[in-house]
Amino acid sequence: MSLLNTNPIDSPNILRLIHTFLSECDWLSPMAVVIIECVLVGLALLTAYALIALALIYAERKITAFFQCRYGPNRVGKWGLIQSFADMIKILIKEIIHIDNVDKFLFYLAPFFVIGASMLTFGAMPFGENLQAIDFNIGVFYVIAVSSLGIIGVLLAGWSSNNKYSMVGAMRSGAQFVSYELSAAMALLTVVVLSGSMQLSEIVEGQKYLAQWNLFNGHIFAIIAFVLYLISGHAETNRGPFDLPEAESELTAGYHTEYSGLQFGFFYLAEYLNMFIIASIGTTVFLGGWQPIQIESFGETFNTVMAYIPSYVWFFGKAAFLVFLSLWVRWTFPRLRIDQLLTLEWKYMLPINMVNLILMVICVLCGWTLKDWLY
Repeated sequence: MSLLNTNPIDSPNILRLIHTFLSECDWLSPMAVVIIECVLVGLALLTAYALIALALIYAERKITAFFQCRYGPNRVGKWGLIQSFADMIKILIKEIIHIDNVDKFLFYLAPFFVIGASMLTFGAMPFGENLQAIDFNIGVFYVIAVSSLGIIGVLLAGWSSNNKYSMVGAMRSGAQFVSYELSAAMALLTVVVLSGSMQLSEIVEGQKYLAQWNLFNGHIFAIIAFVLYLISGHAETNRGPFDLPEAESELTAGYHTEYSGLQFGFFYLAEYLNMFIIASIGTTVFLGGWQPIQIESFGETFNTVMAYIPSYVWFFGKAAFLVFLSLWVRWTFPRLRIDQLLTLEWKYMLPINMVNLILMVICVLCGWTLKDWLY
């Protein structure tokens, strides 16, 4: 679908110019114009996908080095800035090792499920004002649905590898992903109840001022949902202390043990982008998305200065903060056992989420939200 849609958020000027230019070409039919626009948008998303992944890889290495009192990448380029690009080139030219006794069709199909689910979710993110590729009126439901497809690739990878370590890693990942997907979905449903919409653009538009951010508008119930979402999202990305599917000391590399070259690169890329996607969804539904920090009674000067900062800077800044929290947690807490991980979800987080959702419904119906009090 083209960015030139009829949603409440209009298209950016550059897209209007492209659309006008293509429409004025007499030799192009309307269908051809739409196809070209879709291809251009797809290429833009793929480019952004790869660049953000490379930036996250570099950021994690540097932040990890900071926590561990060392330098991190510092040889390839100034401050090691080109290290991620060098690794990308290396993995692209790496030989793909062909494994005997695997289900070849499913083995080669699995990475595309993982990267495809990640890409479909990435394309729905509102990166800034007038900067969203697709805006469904059921955006939250869409994000939950397509992000869940990634587990199919993980299970296929583990089963088709014909390797006991890969299979155990895939089963662990399946149990973990399905379990924590429930808590993540219920935390997002809590925000849907609060905002009264599932459309991501409307959720962002309803958080114009700081007091209207869903994190504050829903009082303690929204804060609980935010914390539960961050924990669930962190577990879904298989990051420490929830990295049991890839526990190096137990399962070598987990479900992607038998993969090499570009196939392994797909899993590696999707893992980092999923971390960014979890942060992006949290930014969109809880922290105002691309909206700047605006305080209604603080003075027009402050609000004007904040509004001068581009919307995409606000979005990526908030998402970067949540990514930093994710890395902080990863390098602070020890790895959980599989029984502890599932107990945390089914005995604690899911019941808390269910009660919190009911309390949020009562809060909204009674008009107890901060927005109702102030406006």
